[in-house]
Amino acid sequence: MGAPPGPAPSSVFATQAATDSLERRVQAATDSLEGRVQHFMDGGATSLVVQVRWPGGEWSKAYGVRNLDSKEPARPQDRVSVASITKSMVAVSVLKLVDQGLIGLDDPVNGVLESFRTTLRPPGPITVRQLLNHNSGMPDYVDSEYTAGPLKQVANTRLSMQRGLELAAMLPWEAKNVGRFSYSNSNYLALGQLIEKLRGRPVADVLNQDIFGPLGLQHTSLAEPDRGAPDNIHAYIIDGGERVDVTQPEIFVGSPAGGVISTTQDINTFYRALLRGQLLSPAMLEEMKKKTEFWEYGLGLARFPDACSGGFRYGHAGYAFGYMSISITSADGGNQITMTMAHAPLPWQDPATARRADLLQTQMEQAAQETLDRLCGQ
Repeated sequence: MGAPPGPAPSSVFATQAATDSLERRVQAATDSLEGRVQHFMDGGATSLVVQVRWPGGEWSKAYGVRNLDSKEPARPQDRVSVASITKSMVAVSVLKLVDQGLIGLDDPVNGVLESFRTTLRPPGPITVRQLLNHNSGMPDYVDSEYTAGPLKQVANTRLSMQRGLELAAMLPWEAKNVGRFSYSNSNYLALGQLIEKLRGRPVADVLNQDIFGPLGLQHTSLAEPDRGAPDNIHAYIIDGGERVDVTQPEIFVGSPAGGVISTTQDINTFYRALLRGQLLSPAMLEEMKKKTEFWEYGLGLARFPDACSGGFRYGHAGYAFGYMSISITSADGGNQITMTMAHAPLPWQDPATARRADLLQTQMEQAAQETLDRLCGQ
């Protein structure tokens, strides 16, 4: 007998054409992204690290330096504070509590958390869902007078979950705001307390058991700082004309609102696992992806329009003390981008700084979305 026939010529051509098409799309996406990144670097960013993934491939690159003293080049595996991306991870651990029947999504936490009885003054029942999707109306402790203090005092003072809620309690919690979307870090401090109450362990340990360990996220933690580690990306703020290093600031150490330190690779791994159903039941994942009224935000998960599918992509942005990040993943977990930036040192408590940060965050999101659009040929 002769050798078995090989693939039909048309099949070979189709496979080669598909490969060539993907290569062209990847090239277009990364070329466009590099142009966007150069804009950030020209604007004075200390560093920018990015990883793009698609089914069967990935592209990672680092720009700039790890810190402004040694000038050592940044590397794709370097670690940064990812700020509010932490909220997606904490939301997963909360939804695992729901999956296991330890509490219901629409159960009030008022009778469960001591802080709601002794510290806060909620105007009515506040549910787990309302904390997760920022519909509780709870004021943000970040808006308190505490965070208007000197930079070194604010950055270098550890803020426990309880202390953060005490600061929130100094601000009015109005009944008219309950049920309306209003982004507040205080919600996730309360959720951190809920995790610790129902698990009987520190929230950092719970994240390790629920997420970091099972997914092999060896460079991700919500634990004690390691500011001297050689793979840290440093961030800076200008205060009184002085450049201050705010790498892993004490105020965020262990915070369920924004304390995770990670890498672009680990963040992409997390969101891919989440959206492919590896972390939650199908029912809980669907709940997580549902939007709140009038806002593209679910349960610790932001939604972004997907020009490729006509549906949505999912992820989160983060911003804190000189660090800025964005992570977006297609609904099927296939196409992803995570970008982290240590932006140019900007003046502390300057209105122009807030405007500049908002603009940079918008530009990062646009760059991420454009990259994912190009991956699918849009």
